[in-house]
Amino acid sequence: MAESMVLDNLFRKIAFEDDREAFRELFFDFYPSLCVFAQRYIASPETCEDIVQDTFFHLWKNRKKIEITASFRNLLITSVKNSCMDYLRKQSVRQAHSEKQVAEAISESCSVDTPEVVYTIRELEAMLHTALEQMPENVRRAFKLSRFENMTYNRIAEEMSVSPKTVEAYISKALIILRVELKDYLPLVLVMCSTVCLNC
Repeated sequence: MAESMVLDNLFRKIAFEDDREAFRELFFDFYPSLCVFAQRYIASPETCEDIVQDTFFHLWKNRKKIEITASFRNLLITSVKNSCMDYLRKQSVRQAHSEKQVAEAISESCSVDTPEVVYTIRELEAMLHTALEQMPENVRRAFKLSRFENMTYNRIAEEMSVSPKTVEAYISKALIILRVELKDYLPLVLVMCSTVCLNC
């Protein structure tokens, strides 16, 4: 709830004060996760990046006209989803086989069983922190040495006085836990790991 209020306040600064710094903050908070979200509908990462960038461009361009009926987060999700649908429809004109992709994407977007969730970078860092806390100490330490300090399995094995095979098992277990906790956002979080505080 507090996070949502912060985001809505940032949007008000954008809409009413033309605050470019607030816009920049929202962009960097949401851009990676919205790209992940767009890939539920479109396979090409480059196309997803273009769609999300266009969404933010239109947001800035129309900032004085936009009305938030639910929350700023919902506005972004809906905008990106609609842009994905428009893209797929245009593609279906050029490629008949993409009509099936359009139908599947629309069906998925209407399903109540697949809630649409997009996280900010700060929220993903908090989720990573929680997931790390659930790991056994040896597993957590091996994962941190691997992802945060870029150590090889052999170096980690020496550091922890175990075999490289044991390190491999630790890392595999850590990834299983993260896959459950972070789901679609695991690849993004793994990329983020090098910038996350080691005190997680």
